[in-house]
Amino acid sequence: MQVSGLKNSKFLFIFSLVLISLLSFKAKDDKTIIVSKDGKGNFTTIQQAIDAVEEGTSVRTKIIIKPGIYREKITIPATKSAMSLIGENAENTILVYGDFASKPNAEGKNIGTTGSSTIFIFSDNFSAKNITFQNDAGPVGQAVAVLTTGDKIAFENCRFLGFQDTLYTKGTQDNPDKSKISRNYFKNCYIEGTTDYIFGAGTAVFENCTIYSKKNASYITAASTPEGAEFGYIFINCNLTGDASANSVYLGRPWRPFAKTVFISCAIDFTIKKEGWHNWSKPDAEKTTFYAEYNSKGAGADPSKRVSWSHQLTKDQAKKYSAKNVLKGKDNWNFTKNFK
Repeated sequence: MQVSGLKNSKFLFIFSLVLISLLSFKAKDDKTIIVSKDGKGNFTTIQQAIDAVEEGTSVRTKIIIKPGIYREKITIPATKSAMSLIGENAENTILVYGDFASKPNAEGKNIGTTGSSTIFIFSDNFSAKNITFQNDAGPVGQAVAVLTTGDKIAFENCRFLGFQDTLYTKGTQDNPDKSKISRNYFKNCYIEGTTDYIFGAGTAVFENCTIYSKKNASYITAASTPEGAEFGYIFINCNLTGDASANSVYLGRPWRPFAKTVFISCAIDFTIKKEGWHNWSKPDAEKTTFYAEYNSKGAGADPSKRVSWSHQLTKDQAKKYSAKNVLKGKDNWNFTKNFK
């Protein structure tokens, strides 16, 4: 009996160690932080939660943001590990700030377009869901809501609100490491603005998004796709609409040479100019840019009226502009995993 009792005790001891190990592993594999303005979460500000995210780990941290208006200027450093910001819905979970390019800093110099952003996303493997990102400075020039330079960044059911330069996919054109890329994916999102309100050098796919040109809008995109990059901005099954005047908004203009922007099976309403594209008063850019459409529909989609240096793709040519093909890269990024 004593031998049996010792065996049972040893078994229970080993079982307890295994159970503790499993529980510890699960805790490390499922890290969650809650942000709530009422003090009932782990933190009351989003920046506090981001600062608490570990560095150098493969574990994705989920930051659950309770409903509220969070007036913060937020920075996500490049050193942070994978994280997801998750709201209840975009209408009641709002991240907002009001900086603008001509605002002076402490030294009396303008903060510039880059410095105006409400949130800076420098890290890789970032995602956001059910959140509004806003710059509420108003029509005062460049005022960025979101700036991204990291790679493998994804947004779902998010809103991007502003006027000029709302969404800045800055990319990596200033990075000395030329092998680094910046891929962005937007699913079921709403993006609004007036001038160049989607701009930058990053590769970005917008799928099933609403692109809303506000009153007095002029240009939707201002891509600065790096020379040699296969893809720039790709819009798939998007709805281009707004309250801008009829025939007043261009699909895009080239911020820098080699800009690439393509619209695939998009609904394009009367706000869009019949010629579609502008060369930004740089005739040479017409030779290096790649502006194209396939299967555009709506009052602003007549291909016969587009500028001669733009392209209408064939069905076979359009096939390569799937979200999967554009974003896969050398590592076969599965962007859907960012939302899990």
